[in-house]
Amino acid sequence: MKDEFVWHSHEQEDELFMIFKGTLYMDFRDRTEVVREGEMIVVPKGVEHNPRTNGEEVWVLLFEPKETGHTE
Repeated sequence: MKDEFVWHSHEQEDELFMIFKGTLYMDFRDRTEVVREGEMIVVPKGVEHNPRTNGEEVWVLLFEPKETGHTE
């Protein structure tokens, strides 16, 4: 992924992001978590979030049910 996605949440499922290359910034309404190469972050269901980068390409493996709907 690269740049900013959009603010969103998933009401029925958690999401797990595993970072293989680069640094991901996970914005929450009250804070930003920095997730570096080799690290993971879980976003609990129902929590609004916005994944973004600092302009670099970040390689992310995203774990979620295949039924998860995505924002376009």
